[in-house]
Amino acid sequence: MKFKAVSAAMLVVALASCAPRKAANVDWALHGHDAGEKRFSELGEITPANVGQLGVAWYADFDARSLRGVEGTPLVVDGVMYASGPWSKVIALDAQSGKKLWEYDPQFDGAIARRACCDVVNRGVAYADGKVFVGVLDGRLVALDAKTGKPVWTVQTTDTTKSYTVTGAPRIVKDKVVIGNGGAEYGVRGYVTAYDVATGKQAWRFYTIPGDPRKGFENDAMAMAAKSWSGEWWKYGGGGTAWDSMVYDPELDLLYIGVGNGGPWDRAVRSAGKGDNLFLSSIVAVRPSTGEYVWHFQEVPGDEWDYTATQHMILADLEIDGKPRKVLMQAPKNGFFYVLDRTNGAFISGTPYVPVTWAKGLDPKTGRPDIVPEARYSGTGKPFLGMPSPAGGHGWQPMSYNPKTGLVYLPTAEIPYGYISGKTEDFRFDPRGWNTGQDPGKTAMPEDPAIRRQIRGMMGGALVAWDPKARKRVWSVPMPMPWNGGVLSTASGLVFQGNGTGDFAAYDATSGKKLWAMPMGSGIVAPPITYSVAGVQYVSVAVGWGGILPLNMGEALQASVKPKVNRVVTFRLGGKAPLPLPPREAEAPLAPPPSTASAATIEQGRVLYHVRCWMCHGDTVVNHGGVPDLRRSMVIADAAAFRGFVLEGAAEPLGMPSFSKDLKPDEVEAIRAYVIKRANDLKADPKMP
Repeated sequence: MKFKAVSAAMLVVALASCAPRKAANVDWALHGHDAGEKRFSELGEITPANVGQLGVAWYADFDARSLRGVEGTPLVVDGVMYASGPWSKVIALDAQSGKKLWEYDPQFDGAIARRACCDVVNRGVAYADGKVFVGVLDGRLVALDAKTGKPVWTVQTTDTTKSYTVTGAPRIVKDKVVIGNGGAEYGVRGYVTAYDVATGKQAWRFYTIPGDPRKGFENDAMAMAAKSWSGEWWKYGGGGTAWDSMVYDPELDLLYIGVGNGGPWDRAVRSAGKGDNLFLSSIVAVRPSTGEYVWHFQEVPGDEWDYTATQHMILADLEIDGKPRKVLMQAPKNGFFYVLDRTNGAFISGTPYVPVTWAKGLDPKTGRPDIVPEARYSGTGKPFLGMPSPAGGHGWQPMSYNPKTGLVYLPTAEIPYGYISGKTEDFRFDPRGWNTGQDPGKTAMPEDPAIRRQIRGMMGGALVAWDPKARKRVWSVPMPMPWNGGVLSTASGLVFQGNGTGDFAAYDATSGKKLWAMPMGSGIVAPPITYSVAGVQYVSVAVGWGGILPLNMGEALQASVKPKVNRVVTFRLGGKAPLPLPPREAEAPLAPPPSTASAATIEQGRVLYHVRCWMCHGDTVVNHGGVPDLRRSMVIADAAAFRGFVLEGAAEPLGMPSFSKDLKPDEVEAIRAYVIKRANDLKADPKMP
């Protein structure tokens, strides 16, 4: 296999436009395909007329420690595919045959999984100058030789004494590779760092929120932002992590950063109940050569609903009100579809794309939301039923913009969530745990089956075609559940998306009509790509069910196909390769011991469970992800065995850490009592999820 050195500058120039390409080989060399991250391809061999002839060209399995979420966008450069999977592993494949060329395992302590709020996922790699760059869950950025997979250089991008993680894809900007981080709820301060592509030397770092004022501010932007904070926010980190979306505009020479939620969520805890808390829930533009602040637009002032602005951003040129505008488009968690002027951050429009209960609307001039007073649960002390939920009206899954149809295609979710503040004076920061400031004993789903069914009836998802100029839905395809895959569109008029029921499907871009689908044997959340080698068009998608909702909101995902495989599957017209699907496995037997603990012990266990366990094992012990269903686990019948996992770390290599520093033996026994109770609830009502 011949490898050709491709510089970052060459990639940006080659992919900056959407001009039709007739070349035999068309790569997918940038995360979002072109510089504007439109996830749109001019390739047209596969059309609405012949998409029914798609078949499997090849597949390749990841060598994962366990079946966990697969969220990565594969890259294809000069006939080689580079794909990332769970646990930050990377594989290189021949893009025509799927033959494995090399694989890389960063080999870190599995206990680090406790820092990852949303599964041990990785959203993709970057490529430049013969190197493949991957962000590792433990905070490292590693440059790999594209020919061999051997590390060229490694840098630790985070403070290892704090609970940072890296799950996002790096971005290449000129001669730099840029990476953010996650961990807002775990007591960290967000930032983005640029490193030299050749050497790994740090070029600059931009903090997204201010630190301790007594230590001084890094720049004028932080001094400005600090005026919008109150109290002693720095003691809890503050959040604002840039854990996913970034996009570079080579024409304006601006890097746009999507900034996350506050930590803790509750503004009364985080910032004495005051202030906009810049740059939380904002899009920030910086100069990529220096990291110098240029402008910002805040979508959610004083965020306390986990409404991040880290969702996919798309750059495009649109004619609005008869005038050409250079725009940035985003459908963030908060439920509004934004169109901004990307030259200066000016607000153009913002329209609800899903039901919204936290705001009455946006100021037509400034875009500032008119927040419903009841939504400020930290101030009222009363429960607030919020829509969207912390999962968002649109999650991390990338959307796609087709310049020919003028439509943005995006996966949407409708899930209610009850925000309930704890007592601010009772808040105790947990440096090893999840910190929201909410009352963990009250934010869990009710356990009454009838109420659960009512709440479940309020949940839904869809693939939506959105007109950003007319500010409305053009068509919508309902989905069986609210958590589905990212999107690809093509000039031939197709939209590709995988879903939680395990199907990979193609839709007509103008009508939404389903034209083709194939079962993959596992739910899909990753976005597809398309590329051409030797004149043949291929479509690829990474398969593997997981992420935040499958782990902790199983109630919403009953139609999902649980993780059975982690693999890349590639299609072509006339493809005839077999695709072995995993057999349908019977549920593990449900044979819990009797629930004999006292009501007080079970209640203690319920609260402790929702402090320590729910993020991986599910709200009220219901999950549809890649970790065991504790209600069906034989371990709950044996107190010593249960302690072996929880206190002694029997499964640390698989991501189940020891909680010996966090829980006492009697507390572990209380958690076991609660799980046994929930197992007996399921036994009494098998129709429960």
